[in-house]
Amino acid sequence: MNIIKSNFPELSNVQFQQFESLAKLYESWNNKINVISRKDIFELNTRHVLHSLSISKIIKFVPSTKVLDVGTGGGFPGIPLAIMFPKVLFHLTDSIGKKIKVVSEITKKLGLKNVVAEKIRAENVDQQYDFVVSRAVTNMTDFIKIVDGKISSNCKNSLKNGILYLKGGDLVNELKDIDNIKVFDISNHFNHVFFETKKIVYLPMSCKGKDNQLAD
Repeated sequence: MNIIKSNFPELSNVQFQQFESLAKLYESWNNKINVISRKDIFELNTRHVLHSLSISKIIKFVPSTKVLDVGTGGGFPGIPLAIMFPKVLFHLTDSIGKKIKVVSEITKKLGLKNVVAEKIRAENVDQQYDFVVSRAVTNMTDFIKIVDGKISSNCKNSLKNGILYLKGGDLVNELKDIDNIKVFDISNHFNHVFFETKKIVYLPMSCKGKDNQLAD
């Protein structure tokens, strides 16, 4: 837990307790259903929780923001972000039922009222959201097609509505034909070797109303 506390000292006691419980719950569930690799379960707070929370370093979602987590797997980045932003609404989706079962049970145990977990393919989601988040379920070009039409044009956050995609490695070729992409280096926020090549890829969409600008 020290790595969470040192990077997010502003969290409440309730939030710290939820993050502490998170590790125990995943360890227990992973013995029944393997949703996280055996190697990663021992570094859960770094490789999964902190990685997910990196998004909160570039945007503080305002209350009532709606976020879709595509291909959430065991609940990342959605569950850590739901703990971080208890007044934000999260829809966690995955096509694999056993993973959604784990997500549902963990969110229930944590008392998270701002999470809906659903077994559904992202293409079949028929709602709109302020942001779509995910952890590298496919290449960026294909991902944009998958979530086409699912992002609202009514913006209210410091960043324009859009995609916040956690990716790693060399992204130059993958992103070269996509306009308006902005890439954030997670290593600028977390001093750990795991994050040396980790990025947040942000693709803003057109907004109605006020002219939101990228944060510096």
